[in-house]
Amino acid sequence: MKGTFRSLRGFNYRVWAGGAIVSNVGTWMQRTAQDWLVLTELTPNNATAVGIVMALQFGPLLLLLPLSGYASDHFDRRKLLLATQASMGLLALGLGLLTISGQVQLWQVYVFAFLQGCVTAFDSTARQTFVSELVGEADLSNAVALNSTSFNAARLIGPALAGLLIAGVGTGWVFLINAASFVAVLGSLSLLRRDQLHRGDKAARGSTGFADGFRYIWRRSDLIVVLVMFFLIGTFGANFAIFISTMSVTVFHAGASEFGLLSSMMAIGSVGGALLAARRDKPGIGLLLTGAAVFGLGLALAAVMPQFWLFGLALIVVGMAAQTFTTTANSTVQLSTEPAMRGRVVAILLALALGGTPIGAPIVGWVADVFGARWALGVGAAAGFAAALVAVVYLVTHRQLRLRREAGGWRLRLDAAEPLRDSG
Repeated sequence: MKGTFRSLRGFNYRVWAGGAIVSNVGTWMQRTAQDWLVLTELTPNNATAVGIVMALQFGPLLLLLPLSGYASDHFDRRKLLLATQASMGLLALGLGLLTISGQVQLWQVYVFAFLQGCVTAFDSTARQTFVSELVGEADLSNAVALNSTSFNAARLIGPALAGLLIAGVGTGWVFLINAASFVAVLGSLSLLRRDQLHRGDKAARGSTGFADGFRYIWRRSDLIVVLVMFFLIGTFGANFAIFISTMSVTVFHAGASEFGLLSSMMAIGSVGGALLAARRDKPGIGLLLTGAAVFGLGLALAAVMPQFWLFGLALIVVGMAAQTFTTTANSTVQLSTEPAMRGRVVAILLALALGGTPIGAPIVGWVADVFGARWALGVGAAAGFAAALVAVVYLVTHRQLRLRREAGGWRLRLDAAEPLRDSG
């Protein structure tokens, strides 16, 4: 694992990582509690309602795309993060107080999900691009992977802890604990040594932002293929809240603690995938192809698993593949994009990946309600295979991927060099 944690040598990244892991645990606790609240307490196991919550939570990433990328490229990202993190903490506090008081209703969860989504639209873009200010270009790929490791290590703890707390004291207290966890990340942002931040070039004040980002991507076939793959998997494949909750409740008839355990089992694979990505210096399309194909295969296996524990083992495979794919895509896009354009390009990446949820989540939830949870997993598997096919087409047309007969056997061969910048 030599070099895997090299970004932690810097003071600023260490401080940021310490605050982020605490906040990430709280975030995963809230996600688990929110799904459980909607599925079992506010509705009669209605997966469509969970899908609507996801749509409202992630839809603003697409709606606010012209503003979120612009803000990240033009404003001080540390100050922007202070504002967004504080706002998310207040929203968690509000939902927690409503739930504890017994006044919470489904429409209120919808409102909080939408408001959370609006704040997250700015937070996600700023947080992703802020990494380059913490470590600089040389360690950017490593830092992105370690961020993913932190997020998914929290996923090991958060859902399992949330399941125990839901069973013991109720969902409302989980929201309040998440609200308190934001103090850690706000503190870490305040403690950063601002004179050691690697501030890159900001976009020109007269730039048009949103349109500039799309024009930049349109000239880059390598970026286009990454975004299309991310859209397919983000829209139809990454609906894990629906997959895990519906399989837990309707297929395995599990309780809150078992539901949280399944999310944590998936996180085991996610942490493994993120750590493996942290060791790689040069991400590329070939690795994206592998991640997408294994992701589809893992969901297909999960869909047919007859027992709770076997389903959990399949989720480990899904988690590793999903994290390999997302971390590689994020690193590839950031490393191959000019610093002044990075915020807008990453905003478009996140909008396509997560902003597609308003399309995919209600559809996947409807499939789970009408045809069953296993068929919903099948939709996700198909998305993974479709993304892999997109990568194959790109490698065949741009990298001369060919199946050749060599030394008595068949071998896949492609161009040795894969440039990060491809004008297409």
